[in-house]
Amino acid sequence: MEMLNQNKKIGRRVPMSASIAKVAETISALEPSKISCRNTAAHALTIVRDGVITGEGPTTKGRIHFSRALDADDAAWCARILTATAVEHQPVSRAEAEALFEINDAAAERSDDGRFDDLLAKAVAHHAASVSGLPVPPRTVALSPDTAIESWAPTKALKVDTEVLAWIASQMRGKRRSNRTLMAMVATFVGAAALPLVHLPKVFDIGM
Repeated sequence: MEMLNQNKKIGRRVPMSASIAKVAETISALEPSKISCRNTAAHALTIVRDGVITGEGPTTKGRIHFSRALDADDAAWCARILTATAVEHQPVSRAEAEALFEINDAAAERSDDGRFDDLLAKAVAHHAASVSGLPVPPRTVALSPDTAIESWAPTKALKVDTEVLAWIASQMRGKRRSNRTLMAMVATFVGAAALPLVHLPKVFDIGM
């Protein structure tokens, strides 16, 4: 009987240990030193996204964080992840950009002084430029709040891949919150008149 009770106690501890291990694994995935490639960076960004949605998790510890809210610490997490040493000299991937759009969609309330919007626009421009075969600066330069996006992002539609431009428009279309920097960038691309609008149906059907 005593042995049975001991086994029950051990059995009760297993889920707790597994849970702790899972939390530790999640926290570890967020550390820039643990990011080994763009896929792990994209995964880390989804953890930030989950914290924004629920108001809970490793990215919200130590402060009051409401659900569907994004603050300066959340934006800082995104910046650290995107500029980790392992990916600093690689272009922003589609998966990373999509994770940022998901964070943008999840955050109904903002208290980050516009840092995330700036980061999103620059990360998407970095991805678009690289996919279009254009050179891009290191992430630490391109994504820095001290670097103007106009200093390196493409400014002519002729230089931008049609597919990636349509993808950006689809990500922005119908959203309740608009990113003015990103919208201006798309408008600049198409407004250059180097690309017939018929090639990008509904590209301007974007929520204001």
